[in-house]
Amino acid sequence: MAPRTADDQRGAPRPPHVVLLASPGAGHLIPLAELARRLVDHHGVAASLVTFADLEHPDAHSAVLSTLPASVANATLPAVSLDDLPADAGLERMLFEVVHRSLPHLRQLLRSMSIAALVPDFFCAAALSVAAEIGVPGYIFFPTSLAALSLMRRAVELHDGAAAGEYHALPDPLELPGGVSLRAAEFPEGFGDSTALVYGHLVETGRLYRGAAGFLANTFYELEPAAVEDSRKAAEKGTFPPVYPVGPFVRSSSDDAGELACLEWLDRQPAASVVFVSFGSAGMLSVEQTRELAAGLEMSGHRFLWVVHTPSLNGESFVFPKRVNGEDNRRGHDDDPLAWLPDGFLERTSGRGLAVAAWAPQVRVLSHPATAAFVSHCGWNSTLESVAGGVPMIGWPLHAEQRMNAIVLEESVGVALRPRAREEDIGGAVVRRVEIAAAVKEVMEGEKGRGLRRRARELQQAGCRVWSPEGSSRQALEEVAGKWKAAAAAAHK
Repeated sequence: MAPRTADDQRGAPRPPHVVLLASPGAGHLIPLAELARRLVDHHGVAASLVTFADLEHPDAHSAVLSTLPASVANATLPAVSLDDLPADAGLERMLFEVVHRSLPHLRQLLRSMSIAALVPDFFCAAALSVAAEIGVPGYIFFPTSLAALSLMRRAVELHDGAAAGEYHALPDPLELPGGVSLRAAEFPEGFGDSTALVYGHLVETGRLYRGAAGFLANTFYELEPAAVEDSRKAAEKGTFPPVYPVGPFVRSSSDDAGELACLEWLDRQPAASVVFVSFGSAGMLSVEQTRELAAGLEMSGHRFLWVVHTPSLNGESFVFPKRVNGEDNRRGHDDDPLAWLPDGFLERTSGRGLAVAAWAPQVRVLSHPATAAFVSHCGWNSTLESVAGGVPMIGWPLHAEQRMNAIVLEESVGVALRPRAREEDIGGAVVRRVEIAAAVKEVMEGEKGRGLRRRARELQQAGCRVWSPEGSSRQALEEVAGKWKAAAAAAHK
């Protein structure tokens, strides 16, 4: 994968070759691809990006890989069968099984190379055993918030001394760095029920983390200072590996012709006047919630750009792979999402609102001068893209660790607010139009909104500084790259 150079022929050591392993899903692949790019471009490291066969979303997988420079090699592990899993197996279990069943293929691939380190992402901790077998350090790439890693560490520490197969519930509430207090209902999915199979998988994954040489975290000091300091103390005590905040990694945006209509509409809007609404590529709202959101945007009186998805018809908030739940969560993948909007909504909001089906160039939208706020599911990639654009958020979490992210972003980071569902709504699941309109008006007009915008601008500037030659993230990544270079030099002697 790395051809010989003139330096090799003169006897100088080749750059250390590092393999990065991305778990299935474009959302996990995007930040790891950006890490690979940065290692090659700025830190003198040869990088290869290894992925799993993504049979459900091959186009998204290919789109990310196509943005990589030629200097970053890539390989895809052969597909593995999951036909023996039960039809109701969850996403987390599916990911764990894909990783475990792919380890022989990974082992064979790595033994055909000469590498200095393996960097699997957080769902691929089982690959640390392969790194140990071939005698190289393994670093976990952690693509989401450090708050999530703090929670994982607490779960592991809670089970120190526990018997095999014995699992204990996390405290409710759970106190996290930065003054954040999480209730059990706000834990990332899988952590709320200690009797569930996935909880045991997560605890065992956290135990595997202790075998890593460190974590490369997709965050930066100014975004999560309390969590960084908390992680530092844990490393000093020897209870968990050190954390290197090396983010933010924000994907590059393409210049596809399909982007033009959306961006041309933004070009015609006044500066800082548009609310961007998007729940990621896989997030879904119910039919009722979609209608309430439409009514709330209309009631707010503000300009909006809304990426509309076909609603969920079975209560799910996430498009799971068909292999896991046996059928699509939405009626007809080819349905026009805009057809689910309330009658007359598009006509009544014409001129101040634009609804687009399924996709928009999010990075470019968030960096556009017309964009003032972001209604977001608080996935970490979207969060960092919003921070990079200097745009405050209205946090609307749907699944995974997004509830925790939304709370951290509101209560600790100070860059978001959350609309509240009314108590009388079943399970608090539906956010009504009045609350949506109030949240939009607060961010766009209110005193709290001014504070959120100011904080968003501060973080945007801080996020730019961390990549300067003396910036904290660049220095942290260079510290790790320096370890790899020193080991490669020693091996060369």
